[in-house]
Amino acid sequence: MSSDVVNKNHDHPNTTEDNYEQEEVAASQELKARKLSWQKLRRFDSLDMESRTVSSNPIHASKYVGWSIILQLAFQIIGIVYGDIGTSPLYVYASTFTNGINHVDDILGVLSLILYTLTLIPLLKYVFIVLRANDNGGTFALYSLICRYAKVGLLPSQQAEDCSVSNFQLELPSKGLKRASTLQSKLETSRFAKFFLLMATMLGTSMVIGDGVLTPCISVLSAVGGIREAAPAMTEEKIVWISVAILIGLFSVQRLGTDKVGYSFAPIICVWFTLIGGVGVYNYYKFDPSVIKALNPVYILDYFRRNKKEAWISLGGIVLAITGTEALFADVGHFTVRSIQISMCTVTYPALVLAYTGQAAFLRKHTDLVSDTFFKSILGPLYWPMFVVAVLAAIIASQAMISGTFSIIQQSLSLGCFPRVKIVHTSAKYEGQVYIPEINYLLMLACVGVTLGFKTTAKIGYAYGIAVVLVMTLTSSFLVLIMIMIWKTNILIIISYVLINGSVESLYLSSVLYKFDRGGYLPLAFATLLMIILYVWNDVYRRKYYYELDHKISPERVKGIVADTNFCRIPGLAMFY
Repeated sequence: MSSDVVNKNHDHPNTTEDNYEQEEVAASQELKARKLSWQKLRRFDSLDMESRTVSSNPIHASKYVGWSIILQLAFQIIGIVYGDIGTSPLYVYASTFTNGINHVDDILGVLSLILYTLTLIPLLKYVFIVLRANDNGGTFALYSLICRYAKVGLLPSQQAEDCSVSNFQLELPSKGLKRASTLQSKLETSRFAKFFLLMATMLGTSMVIGDGVLTPCISVLSAVGGIREAAPAMTEEKIVWISVAILIGLFSVQRLGTDKVGYSFAPIICVWFTLIGGVGVYNYYKFDPSVIKALNPVYILDYFRRNKKEAWISLGGIVLAITGTEALFADVGHFTVRSIQISMCTVTYPALVLAYTGQAAFLRKHTDLVSDTFFKSILGPLYWPMFVVAVLAAIIASQAMISGTFSIIQQSLSLGCFPRVKIVHTSAKYEGQVYIPEINYLLMLACVGVTLGFKTTAKIGYAYGIAVVLVMTLTSSFLVLIMIMIWKTNILIIISYVLINGSVESLYLSSVLYKFDRGGYLPLAFATLLMIILYVWNDVYRRKYYYELDHKISPERVKGIVADTNFCRIPGLAMFY
């Protein structure tokens, strides 16, 4: 038997060497493949490590999605995010000139204010700066981002994956790093600062939820009110009840999810932006092309010089041109930063600029029609199509803040600041798209109550302005902390941002607070109630956390219990929390 084996080996002397060479080649190829795959490895969050399971979608997926997905999301965003800011032309001029137009050049001053406000806050501040501080959007997102870079949370917030943030990386000494370290140290050692940050976050979150209540009311009422142009006999009471019926229908479709709702609404909002942009161009050329002079900010100074206190009060109406801007940030968890930037720059911003410019040109020739500027400036044959699309766009406008409310409640829930509610993930394709049945029902009841209580867009507008500007001011404050502590931005840029943006928002805030007793109290009362709920829940959550931490049994104690022979042992399986 052995001689046969020897003879076979002699017949094929190179067989063994060939096998070794093949094995070496195979091993080399496998090693190269592994090296290539190592480059594609991503970090796992702590929960993935514990459960040894990994989700099918990449974490922080917005960084990895392809252009086809980004463009699909950009299309969806038009229907979800921009409905609110897109329907502002329905009521901005009427809300600004509540006592009529005193001087024809006041229109240029107001147009200039609208154009520069649109450019400074939604476009530059939110789309190109705030969205960089992306932790899935909203005031709580800014707070959680700060907590991950500094120990300012009232609960330990550092997880295993946080070793990848810049805090833990070697950086060369610099003035920016020194400023960041100083600020971080002061925040971490101050109990007051930690509580202040948490309370400011809760206030901002409550105000955004307040936006989610007021946006549907003012948008739907203003659109449905346009029917008076064709049917003067329509009473205010009927308009209110029609609006209530529309609002109930809107909240009923939320359970379908952001994905389906977005694809359904986006074409309508695209048509809306096309129509308001087209009508704006027509009015611009027909009535007064000279309104292009409003690009000169001197007209803003002239407007304040002529009207003084009345001009300052009118800022509460102008600020309604940027309502829904916070939805850009609150809804980023549903979409991606790039998709929001594309849709804003290519569709929303140009259409709004054309719409407001066209309305200003119309008003230069018809100063007496300021209370119904939008529908009066439409060509006769286009009235009914515009009315139908306006009502649909107003319904959709409500969607922006409703989706944003769901997102920020999900964030506050994850930070232990909100009572447990059922969260339904409505899309298997895009992470972050959620629906919360209980919150949807409560928002619907609140919207119906506000609509029946206030009945007019003017009264709701007073309340709306306070909610909008307060949230923006809080966002700016958190952003300054992020610029110093995380981005380590040049101090001159930070100072410029604070001076320009801070002065503009402070001016608007002072104006909307002037109307506190005429409806402005509503969002503050609503925010106070919500803050009490958020704080009490968070306080109990923290007490429970520290109680469990203090009463935890050490591994040594467990080993001692196991080794003790005096204990009676029962066969079976035990689970320890």
